[in-house]
Amino acid sequence: MDILLIVIGVICTIVGILGCFLPIIPGPPISFLALVLLDLTEKNPFDSNTLWTWGIVTAAVTALDYIVPIYGTKKFGGTKRGVWGSTIGLVIGLFFFPPFGIIIGPFVGAFLGEMSNGDTDNKTALRSAFGSFIGFVVGTLLKLVASGWMAWLFFTNIF
Repeated sequence: MDILLIVIGVICTIVGILGCFLPIIPGPPISFLALVLLDLTEKNPFDSNTLWTWGIVTAAVTALDYIVPIYGTKKFGGTKRGVWGSTIGLVIGLFFFPPFGIIIGPFVGAFLGEMSNGDTDNKTALRSAFGSFIGFVVGTLLKLVASGWMAWLFFTNIF
């Protein structure tokens, strides 16, 4: 049974890393599942504090992945319309244009939201959209760091 759990854990680790780049796959939660599966083996390498800590990190990184593009839009001078456009673009892009929609959606949404203001010029709207893109990149890096660290924990504790 341990071998089956480890094999499934290895698959989850690989899929978790891929999920950092493919928006349809939730990378950190799948990487965390690999740690849980490894902990179910006879070796039981993690204490409860480790699993709770990584569970909280996973939840935080997953939530931040949706919040950071919106924050980036706001930080780069976006108005409420730009933030709403970024949010709506994220949702539309996620469901209708995967996997690229999660990159393009917030960018286009923030741009269109800013342009709908009427008094916003193209330069300001593009700056806001760029903030959304920077937020996406930061979110992806956060997921990659968390999933990479969980992969390291998994593989160093197999033996």
